[in-house]
This record gives sequence, C-alpha cells and structure tokens, in this order.
Amino acid sequence: MPDFAANLSTMFADLPFLERFEAAARCGFGAVELAFPCAHPKEEVAERLHERRLTLVAFNLPAGRSEEGGHGIACHPDLMAQFREGVQEAIDYAAAVDCRFLNCLAGTRPHGASDDTIRQTLVENLRFAARQAQSIGATILVEPVDTRTHPGSYLHSTADAISLLNAVGDRNVSLLYDVCHMYAMGEPIASTIARNLARIGHIQIAGYPGRGEPIGGEIDYDGLLALIDRIGHRGWVGCEYVPNADTETGLTWMMRHKRLTPQTPCRWGIPLSALRRQVSSASAGARHPERLALSA
Repeated sequence: MPDFAANLSTMFADLPFLERFEAAARCGFGAVELAFPCAHPKEEVAERLHERRLTLVAFNLPAGRSEEGGHGIACHPDLMAQFREGVQEAIDYAAAVDCRFLNCLAGTRPHGASDDTIRQTLVENLRFAARQAQSIGATILVEPVDTRTHPGSYLHSTADAISLLNAVGDRNVSLLYDVCHMYAMGEPIASTIARNLARIGHIQIAGYPGRGEPIGGEIDYDGLLALIDRIGHRGWVGCEYVPNADTETGLTWMMRHKRLTPQTPCRWGIPLSALRRQVSSASAGARHPERLALSA
C-alpha cells in the first residue's frame, strides 16, 4: 500500500510544534509534510528530522500576508517581488531541512487584472521558482484548490494545472493532487490520477466532507489507495486531514492500508517501497498489459 506522510500542521495539533515530529515517528510514519514551517528556526526542524529519521517531503512557498488572504500570491501581478522574495526564503529553508518539494499556491483571482496578465504572471513566477529550486535539486509543486474552500481560487482544476505546467516548461514542476479539493470540484478522482500520474509529484488525502480522517465519507479511499499503489505512484501520500478526535486514536484507519511499523527507508526523498513497486509494476505490465487497464 502507499507510504503515508503525516501533515504536522493538521495532525498532532494538541502538541507543541517541535514535539509533533517525535509523535509522528512513534506512530510509524517515515515522512512528514508541513504548511508553512518558516516561522520555526530551520536548525531546530532539521535537528528533529535527523533525530527521528524523518523525511520532510513538502511545504508551501510563502503564500502572502494575512491582509492578502494567505492563500497564495503567485498569480498577482502587483506582488511579484514579494513572491520571489518568498521563493528565496523557502529555498534556503528547504536546503537546510533537505526538503524535496515546495508547493506553490496560485491564490485568489486578483481584481482588475485581465486573464492574460494573471496567466502570464503565474507562468513567469513558476519559471522563476523552478529555476531557483534547481540549485538544490528541488521540485516546485502546483496545487489546484477548490472554489468551495477558497472562493475565487484562480487555479481549481487538474486540466488547468496541467496546461499551466506545460506552459512553464521546466522539468522540475509537478502537480500536487489534493483528492479532497478535486473531489469537491466534481472530478472523477481515480481516472484523473491514473491519466496524469506522470505529472503528479505528490498526493494529499482527507475525508469528504469535513476534511477529517480518510474513512467513512463520500470518497472510497479503500479503492483509491489500492489504485494508487497498483499504478505505481513513486512518492508519498500526505495525510492533510484534521483529526476528529486525538490524532493517535484516529490512526486506526491506517490499519486497513498498511501495518504501522518503524519508518520506511527512502532514497532521494522517495520511499524505497515505491521504487520496488515501480520495478515490479513495470515488469508485470510488460508481461500482462491488461493488468494496467483502468476504469473511470
């Protein structure tokens, strides 16, 4: 089954931030992700990761000041300088904590700007971020966000995100596929993931509705996680949900999908189990192409 990363911005929230790393490791996670860690000294975060043998998979680029909504500024033509300052800050931080993915939130459609200006601003900002990230071997993620969660969200579909990646053109840009966001937009989740797997760098899950544990809601996570495993997703699956009770009690859902054991070894930020699955799937696909057929 997929390898899960604990989102320490939403999970273990009853603990002080720096204690959440130990809690995640104790619960069997080999990786974590964060929303905006830059408020915490990078040396302290790097130390916690090293002590607990955790991989930091992803965190967000700075997404704007509170008066700008805090949901992303990459598509705002008047905030390009601020965005690029944030990119530099995030890359310095990522280098210190050995983080592979930096997630870019496009933000809310700015008032008064034309569609062409908004699009060109986002493309230029992503190109800038991608080329800066090359210096540390990192990848920039692009995350579509549903318009129920953030009304006015400029980027809110997988098709538009893939079109944007094509326009940017850099090899180190990928899609962050948040299952909950795209389900809210009415996308057929399984077939969309399967069709765009090569462009997906990271996947996040949460229950729907309510964004609680990924069990018992409208999304069939038993079938979806089995599909993600079968088609050979090479990365982690981020648990970006808000526990309905305390985090550890709520982790019983994971017993359906993996055994909670000590951390999964990884290489280049990729779980070794995923690399083994990819080799196995490729071999099986060559022998039995019909096994790779997917239904919507």
